[in-house]
Amino acid sequence: MTDNLQRADAYPLRRREVVKKLLEDRGDTLVVAGLGAPNWDVTAAGDSPLNFPLWGAMGGAAMTGLGLALAQPDRRVLVITGDGDMLMGLGSLATIAGKQPRNLAIVVCDNERYGETGMQATHTAGKVDLTAVAAACGFPITETVADEAGLAEALPIIAGANDGPVFVTIKVRAENLPLDMPPKDGAYLKDRFRVALLGVDNAV
Repeated sequence: MTDNLQRADAYPLRRREVVKKLLEDRGDTLVVAGLGAPNWDVTAAGDSPLNFPLWGAMGGAAMTGLGLALAQPDRRVLVITGDGDMLMGLGSLATIAGKQPRNLAIVVCDNERYGETGMQATHTAGKVDLTAVAAACGFPITETVADEAGLAEALPIIAGANDGPVFVTIKVRAENLPLDMPPKDGAYLKDRFRVALLGVDNAV
C-alpha cells in the first residue's frame, strides 16, 4: 500500500486545476459537488447559483445528479465528486445505468485518499477500478484520465450535450489545499439553486 500512496503523491494532475478546466465553459450546466475536496474545488473555480454543493450526504452526489438529470432532461448535469464519496455510493452506478440519462456526466477526482479524515488510503489505492465498475454497470461512455493529454481528450466528452451517461475517473495528486468554502446554510443553497434553475415564480 505504501507504493500506491507514493504514486498518488506523484500524479501530474492537480485537482483544483482539473476542476477549473471542467467548469471553464460550463454555460448553464447544473453542477453537483460532492462533499469535501470537490466542494472546495468547485467553489474555488467560481461560486455560482447553479452549483449545488453537498456539505454532507456522503455517497449521495451521483444520485443527486441523477435526480436533476431526470427532472431537467434538457439541461446538462455534471457531478464532480471524489473517490471516497463514490465508493460509498457504488450502488448508484447501477441505478444510473439502468435509467440511462443522456444529459448526465459523473467525474470522480480520485486522489486515492479520504482527504477529510486524515488522508487514509481508499480502496482505489488498491485493486478497485471505479471506471471498470461503471462500465460493468452499463455506462456507455467511461474513461480514466491520468495526464494532461488524457484530460484534453476527455473534456469535450464530459461537456457533451446529449451523450451519456458519462463516467470519468481523473487521477489527481494527493495534496492538502486551502479550503475555499461555499455558503454553509443548506436552506439558502437549496433556495438559491431552485431560483436559478426554475425562476422566482416557479421556485416556491
